[in-house]
Amino acid sequence: MSRLPLQAVLFDMDGTLVDTERLWWEAVEQVAGRTLTEADQPEVLGRAVEDTAAWLSAATGTPAGDLADALHREFADRVRTGIVPRPGALDLLGALAREGVPTALVTASPRAVADTVLEALGAERFAVSVTADDTPLTKPAPDPYLAACRALGVDPAACVAVEDTETGVASAEAAGCAVLAVPSLAPIAAAPGRTVLAGLEGVTVDRLRSLLPYRLRVMTWNLWYGGTEVHDHRAKQLKVIAETEVDVVGLQETYGTAAQELAEALGWYHHRAGVNLGIISRHPITDTFGDPEVGFYGAAGVRVRVAEGAEADVWTVHLDYESYGPYVPSAAHEGVRLAQLRDALGRIDETVPVALVGDFNTPSHLDWPDIEWPVTKAAEEAGFVDSYRQAHPDPVAEPGHTWSPVQAAPEPQDRIDFVLHRGLRVLDSRTYVSGTPRTWPDVEDNDWPSDHAAVITTFSLGSGAGTV
Repeated sequence: MSRLPLQAVLFDMDGTLVDTERLWWEAVEQVAGRTLTEADQPEVLGRAVEDTAAWLSAATGTPAGDLADALHREFADRVRTGIVPRPGALDLLGALAREGVPTALVTASPRAVADTVLEALGAERFAVSVTADDTPLTKPAPDPYLAACRALGVDPAACVAVEDTETGVASAEAAGCAVLAVPSLAPIAAAPGRTVLAGLEGVTVDRLRSLLPYRLRVMTWNLWYGGTEVHDHRAKQLKVIAETEVDVVGLQETYGTAAQELAEALGWYHHRAGVNLGIISRHPITDTFGDPEVGFYGAAGVRVRVAEGAEADVWTVHLDYESYGPYVPSAAHEGVRLAQLRDALGRIDETVPVALVGDFNTPSHLDWPDIEWPVTKAAEEAGFVDSYRQAHPDPVAEPGHTWSPVQAAPEPQDRIDFVLHRGLRVLDSRTYVSGTPRTWPDVEDNDWPSDHAAVITTFSLGSGAGTV
């Protein structure tokens, strides 16, 4: 199993690194002229000065601008005289620096306040700082965390955000970060992708790494008569799987034995369905789905256990090839394929993250603006997302053709192999062909042992939740 590498740690400031939530609470009480209660927390904790000022203005009638100025003054005075790092904060920052993990400060406080805190903590501890003045929207919107990730050049999915309020947690999670919550004044519930601890004391870099999701790299691959059109096809197939570092491969045209033979050579797990479909996985297969005696066309699925508490289903499909749409550019002959896909969709568990891959033998409605191809449309209506088109939204700039690297024009060039998903997060998606294949019929010495390009999508799969 492999987790995503820890690319950066993104820290909230108030209440997380420094004990300023109490100072902010006191400043709001001073400006409001009353004692705040638990009911006031959503309007105070983790909120930007302007947000709290607008809330006070609605209650008092005092202009929001005047209230914001007063809040700035009161809070800044308290910060200058009363800033205290939270226990464990400086130790954790030091450990991250020693291991070369970049850090960012991401706060809903204004720049003037953040700079005061940075001076006290040591601005050199942070590669980037993002404040309420730096993005159009601040927390709970994802903008501040996304801005920090862009500035660092990192993927939010490979970052841990450390927060102390529900507002900040919502911002970080909306940006796609794993979250360590260390509540300061109000409790925070654990949730998938979110771990809650009492504080930062004893938190290590390895503990932060353990919060990141797992990587799951899924390939769909039509083997083309099992690969037998190309010399030494099995060795070439194994070389492709090794070089692409995939975790699960949904296979079509297996010639019955390819899934078992590939899995045995790799030391992997496998599931064979009929004479045409198979799935191989480096992760244990804990369950199998579909009709094991399925005919040449149809679908089969497995459940893979990536780690304890982290499972996903992977289905491979091969749909009928006759009356292929681009030969007669309309959706008039798609009924057989549509029925086959709907049968598969009806078998798929809706409670588990799933990748649905295969050779659909039909174009995508996302690629042809004038034709609503019904097969891919039906998958979309069932909640499935096209991972390649999610990663590459422009079909003109990134056509992603999978048919065909060896069938030259006038044969249509099109995208008919898909990695769809439901409940996963796409990190990357690409088509793959090794070498420069010669075209039919001069194919027997090709490095690439197929007449389809493969599609490879890297997903993140959540690591669950921890509690206080």
